[in-house]
Amino acid sequence: MNKIKVLIVDDSAIVRKIFSEELAKYPDIEIVGAAPDPFVARDKIVNLKPDVITLDIEMPRMDGLTFLRKLMKYYPLPTIIVSSLTPKGGKLTLEALDIGAVDVIAKPGGSYSVGDMSAQLADKIRAAARARLIKSTPRGGPAPTAPEPPRALAQTTNKIVAIGASTGGTEALKAVLTRLPHNAPGVLIVQHMPANFTAAFAERLNGLCQINVREARDNDSVIPGTALLAPGNYHMILRRSGARYYVEVKTGPMVHHQRPAVDILFKSAARYAGANAVGVILTGMGADGAEGLKEMKDAGAGTIAQDEKTCVVFGMPKEAIKLGAVDRVLPLDMIAAEILRMI
Repeated sequence: MNKIKVLIVDDSAIVRKIFSEELAKYPDIEIVGAAPDPFVARDKIVNLKPDVITLDIEMPRMDGLTFLRKLMKYYPLPTIIVSSLTPKGGKLTLEALDIGAVDVIAKPGGSYSVGDMSAQLADKIRAAARARLIKSTPRGGPAPTAPEPPRALAQTTNKIVAIGASTGGTEALKAVLTRLPHNAPGVLIVQHMPANFTAAFAERLNGLCQINVREARDNDSVIPGTALLAPGNYHMILRRSGARYYVEVKTGPMVHHQRPAVDILFKSAARYAGANAVGVILTGMGADGAEGLKEMKDAGAGTIAQDEKTCVVFGMPKEAIKLGAVDRVLPLDMIAAEILRMI
């Protein structure tokens, strides 16, 4: 078995030690080195040829974003950003994902334990090792060319769009949501992302989209023209009271090592929205969302999966397709129009 070679780049000796010790528990992962700053990392990358690097953003001598820009230009490598659980950390992380990082993980601390971090980091490293590095559209730049979706919908009442994504999902979601008209049906989104980062991500999307995008709060109504993003470290569940759809935001056990989990959202959409829903599964590692999407399809919902060519990691869509949960497999730039057609 070929091990995934990982280089840890972090100015904190404690983080380097924790990551090295925790990842040593996994037989398919090998820590080939660690570096306290980008200058040391540059030489180790050339000499050790890692498959994946973890990169701290806030470092002395050269910050992680500057290093990442240089790396993606001259020596592209799958990179996982390691960020602090702060508003500043969230904004810097989104910029790193724009530049080309494939995923993000929070530094352990507080309620986010080393045990939680260990399994998630290992999964993210496996996903990163398989990732297709796709050059992203610069923030604020034009979206890729695509058929223009309808600008208005005749009916939006009692319709729900549920979307799940993981590795590569921040850019994929941007591509889908920026193509939805202002009166699109209510959208519910689970993107695997740590706590405190989802608010910054929602704010970023809100500035780019015709629909309103924000982080979900418990008991929020699901209404046309608004997308609700599950907060990091909380599951989001669709509920219905009479004609009103709303969301429950709650803690609970991780599902597929994730909280929020796509399966939790999709299964609730199958139960409470049935044929009034469309389910969409985008790029990501693992199987989260496959069972839930199958339940949505069985309940009469339309279901869509992103195709392999446009995925950063064709894991979650592939598992859903294998399970028979998918009506249409489409490239990313055609998904928004298909959502509207199904609605």
